[in-house]
Amino acid sequence: MALTFDEARACVLREAGVSMGTETVPLAEAAGRVLAEEIAADRDYPPFPRSARDGFAVRAADLPGELRVTGEVRAGEVFTGAVGAGEAVEIMTGAPLPDGADAVAMVEHTERHGERVRIQRSIAAGENFSPRGIEVRRGEAALGAGVRIGHAEIALLATVGHTQVLVYQRPRVSIVSTGDEIVEFDQQPAPHQIRNSNAASLAVQVQRAGGVPEILGIARDNYESTRSQIQEGLKADLLLLSGGVSAGKYDLVEKVLAEFGAKFFFDRVKIQPGQPLVFGKVQNKIFFGLPGNPGSTMITFETIARAAIEKVQGLREPGLPLLRARLTSPVRHKTGLTRFLPAVLSPDGATIAPMVAHGSGDVAALARCNAFLVTDPEREAWAAGEDIRVLVK
Repeated sequence: MALTFDEARACVLREAGVSMGTETVPLAEAAGRVLAEEIAADRDYPPFPRSARDGFAVRAADLPGELRVTGEVRAGEVFTGAVGAGEAVEIMTGAPLPDGADAVAMVEHTERHGERVRIQRSIAAGENFSPRGIEVRRGEAALGAGVRIGHAEIALLATVGHTQVLVYQRPRVSIVSTGDEIVEFDQQPAPHQIRNSNAASLAVQVQRAGGVPEILGIARDNYESTRSQIQEGLKADLLLLSGGVSAGKYDLVEKVLAEFGAKFFFDRVKIQPGQPLVFGKVQNKIFFGLPGNPGSTMITFETIARAAIEKVQGLREPGLPLLRARLTSPVRHKTGLTRFLPAVLSPDGATIAPMVAHGSGDVAALARCNAFLVTDPEREAWAAGEDIRVLVK
């Protein structure tokens, strides 16, 4: 069954569900993992009205005017008095707002003369400080389950005192390359052979998706070898096969999977590169039959298969890093397919330049590009200066 790109991705997201167990890891080892529990705040944040500026804690009703400075408060300290009518307390960023004050006048807008400060501007109550609990209240969810833990999430977990974190286990993903023409990438190929670059690139992509790659042996173009490698691959949590899914005489992957009782959700997607993409389940495990050309393998994994690996490890919303940029030169293509074309995205992300590439086997072009143009299957041409969708590499 041939699906559009959007239909294929939606099918994967629908059929892939959380299937991994959980484990507790130290906070220092939690980066990159998917949170498996809701994290509640242990107290209000901020736990006190917190100054957002260096300046003077004041009563807004006293401004503009000249006020008497009665003290100073820094971050980590507490002012023991209160701000009364006609008074101000010098305050530093991060310090608790003294009682009686309802605003902070920025130091840039003040003139200090001894124990007096002149503030020419009026300000509103509530300016330049964060009220207690405005970020999150005690007992409220600070983080929900199903989010990828990055540096900001680590900061929040540390803030609320979580030294141990419950996360989903990483899925083991077996990688099987197929073909008589392939040799291991540490071997010297004969003139008619190629090194197994797909296994190497897929291992990196699997790691980026949060999985643990397990590169297996090469499945040769015969029934026994293909069956043996698939059987071994099914010991992992997910199975990725590269090659052997086209309509050729020696493309045996689908036949062997069917004999294992596989259910196929689709076997072709209207994209280029990557049309002969197979997705299904066998023995309650997800598998993908990725096309064998390197460009096809990379694109189909990144745009479709990656979402399944993220879903099984509990990620709530697998994303696709698509943005829009302005073309530096025209682009034309034949309608009917969503195409992913190697390109160079400018450092600021504003413009995109198409690259010359020689098919989906051009690994050199794939290494030089940093993005892909993403064409609309129903549109034939884009002029220079027009916006187009971009997949960041």
